[in-house]
Amino acid sequence: MKRAKAVRRIQALKSEIARHNYLYYVENRPEISDREFDELMKELLELEGEFPGLVTRDSPTRRVGGEPVAGFRVVTHEIPMLSLDNTYSRDEIEEFDGRVEKNLKGRDYEYVVDLKIDGVAVSLRYEEGKLTVAATRGDGRRGDDITHNVRTIRAVPLTLRGKSIPPVMDIRGEIYMDRESFKKVNREREKSGEEPFANPRNATAGSLKLLDPSIAAKRRLNIFIHSIGQIGELGVKTHYEALHKLKGFGLRISNPLILCPSIDDVSKVCGNWEKKRDGLAFEVDGIVAKVNSLDQQKLLGATSKAPRWAIAYKFAARQATTRIRDIIVQVGRQGSLTPVAVLDPVFVDGSTVGRATLHNEDEVSRKDIRIGDTVVIEKGGDVIPKVVGPVTSKRTGRERCFVMPDRCPVCGSPAARHESEVAVRCENVACPAQVKARVKHFASRGAMDIEGLGSELVDQLVRTGLVKDYGDLYSLKEGGVAALDRMGEKSARNLIRAIEESRKRPLRRLVFALGIRNVGSYAARVLADRHCSVDDLMNARPADMEKTHEIGPVMAGSVASFFGNKENIKVVKKLKAAGVNMKAGRLAGDLAGQTFVLTGGLEDFTRTEAAELIESRGGSVSGSVGRKTDVVVVGKDPGSKYERAEKLGVKTINEQEFKKLLNP
Repeated sequence: MKRAKAVRRIQALKSEIARHNYLYYVENRPEISDREFDELMKELLELEGEFPGLVTRDSPTRRVGGEPVAGFRVVTHEIPMLSLDNTYSRDEIEEFDGRVEKNLKGRDYEYVVDLKIDGVAVSLRYEEGKLTVAATRGDGRRGDDITHNVRTIRAVPLTLRGKSIPPVMDIRGEIYMDRESFKKVNREREKSGEEPFANPRNATAGSLKLLDPSIAAKRRLNIFIHSIGQIGELGVKTHYEALHKLKGFGLRISNPLILCPSIDDVSKVCGNWEKKRDGLAFEVDGIVAKVNSLDQQKLLGATSKAPRWAIAYKFAARQATTRIRDIIVQVGRQGSLTPVAVLDPVFVDGSTVGRATLHNEDEVSRKDIRIGDTVVIEKGGDVIPKVVGPVTSKRTGRERCFVMPDRCPVCGSPAARHESEVAVRCENVACPAQVKARVKHFASRGAMDIEGLGSELVDQLVRTGLVKDYGDLYSLKEGGVAALDRMGEKSARNLIRAIEESRKRPLRRLVFALGIRNVGSYAARVLADRHCSVDDLMNARPADMEKTHEIGPVMAGSVASFFGNKENIKVVKKLKAAGVNMKAGRLAGDLAGQTFVLTGGLEDFTRTEAAELIESRGGSVSGSVGRKTDVVVVGKDPGSKYERAEKLGVKTINEQEFKKLLNP
């Protein structure tokens, strides 16, 4: 197909796909099957693959991922994102109405009511009809730029539809995860050895803070638009009209949106939805009532924290009472000692609860929770049960105070509490309660990337005693691995080969793999760049580490604490004896002095693998294209880096040419 024809067809496909997204996610009346929709997407992907220069930021194919970001830049809200004042009784709703009536001085007014979604507040900025920035509320004035993840939400139009769209629009909404998607995400996390999210809101917040949008795209997030921040002339006089105008632009607005002539009507809506909330596909924790007139909203104004024209009525939490039989201590994957209440089983909100976390010793002390107490248990939807507090009137005098142990209940190592934390931790990496999680992390793709070492195999290795810490991985033999369930000689041989290959990983990967608290992949890179070897890092004083801009006292303290534990030192010595790379530094090679940029997806390499191959040959990898960039490696669905490379005249090569460069 010629380029001119491709331009026309791509534009037609984008328009058609956007229309079907609108019908499916906003109007809830799809016109085509999922298979037909997938065929349209497939055709667009193929055309964009053939003509990568025609890929634009508003293409629906960009929703499935794009390039990971290095971090979150700060966005300033031109109109602050205020919170809402909360009420918990009908009397408080009437008090709010009294203040509105007084301040409007006899003017007629009405309310518009919608559901208070239990999600994450977001601001969407559109310029000339195109989504440019999505940001969290943050402190109300400054939030994090999460555009790369919000673009993956199919209910968020990348380009608005319709006519008379204001040149700049800043609108506010709530991003959420429905109950079924939440359960699916948690099943997948448990299967991979990760801790499940506590509730859909936490899952949503965690998804929006991912650096890799391809992961966020799989979480099936959704959105309701509920209010306006900054916007041009819409030609409407009420909040109700404004939201329906936004719906005409292709945005998914709050549903239901109910007009209430009086505060009595608002109270009736509160009562009706409090009874019906369990039948919804998503979590809600109340309703929001807003004065409908936009002029009256301006007249009423706002305090420094909340508008005077809106109020949130919070539904009562689901509660029950029961007795605490005992308080035990569980050891988490990061070594945190968590007190857990063992309860007389009680039915609350659709399930029987036998245990509830008490979080930490400070929380137990603050609430004065004792063994033998009758307590109030609270649970909302999929939220993990928690102990609200004791019913002190039912105490008999036989209750016992809880004392946090000073040693790990599993391995007996000393348990320490750092000055800046509330958690008491066991910092022995060989602790059996932590070993499985630590081994899984050590072998994960972002760490030592040991292919074939999945959760089930790790469980077997630890359960059979073949692996007592991640240092033992390098002493595994084919015969011992082959004897495990669902393993054979070939699988064992492949695993041993993958373990052997991992010895050569760069220092930054090893530092991350060690599982030092507060040290993520970026911090590991910073530490590896600053300290040329594990020995250097091991001997560094916290004050020396803090001289590096990105390293603060908390992280420096975590590193010092990790290497101050004799059990951890034993494991590090195992790694060193096994020949695991302990030093930084690039190897001299034929790519020395050249700067590369990677964009788009590669079929035979992960982005990390490609970067390491370049660096092993003496080259360097940058995250942005500039005039000093030597080569841009272009994979499938390249982003703006490809366009910038063409504009600057920087050399670009595809994956096949990249392979030839590595293997001339």
